[in-house]
Amino acid sequence: MSEEEKGKRFLELIDEQNSIQWKIISKLISLINSKWNSSELKIEIESLVENHTKITKELNSLDENNPNL
Repeated sequence: MSEEEKGKRFLELIDEQNSIQWKIISKLISLINSKWNSSELKIEIESLVENHTKITKELNSLDENNPNL
């Protein structure tokens, strides 16, 4: 992967990660409003956190391979 491709992928991942963070916040607010009684929201939050973790690992991998990012 070229440096330009790595840079583009880095920006895509940051954008995706930001979007997931806002979704997590939204789901948490809904869960709090439900008095923590929504199993569906808990499962959705778990899934979002797993996706966020995968993105973070990929971002860290890109950063390890290219300290200039």
